[in-house]
Amino acid sequence: MRPTGRPKTSRQPRQEQLRRAKRAQRARQRLANIVEVQIPLPGQVAAKLAAARRAPNFAELLDRALDRFVVRLANYPQLRDLAWNRVDEFITAGEAFQLYERNWRLIDAASLDKRLKTDFGRDEINA
Repeated sequence: MRPTGRPKTSRQPRQEQLRRAKRAQRARQRLANIVEVQIPLPGQVAAKLAAARRAPNFAELLDRALDRFVVRLANYPQLRDLAWNRVDEFITAGEAFQLYERNWRLIDAASLDKRLKTDFGRDEINA
């Protein structure tokens, strides 16, 4: 009697096939520098994010939005000097402005990032 169902195309059991496929997927993602991040969010925000993820240019739009809230220390020499003891590559824009304000004696206020002054200092730095 012949078994019914889908004909076998591989000698590997189905569980082993799935394990190997997942391993190959992770290897492809590592090569493409894709990292999976899990963050707890309120349900409504998570639903919006899931819907937005379907947009073809989602990663680019998300990157632009995050640029407004975080600052790469390497892009700002004075800030990098003030944050010499931090190991993080990024800090929030609010933290960056607070660092500037606390250490106003050590910086050239004229070269302060205009965006930080506008968003957090109402166009001035409290020195």
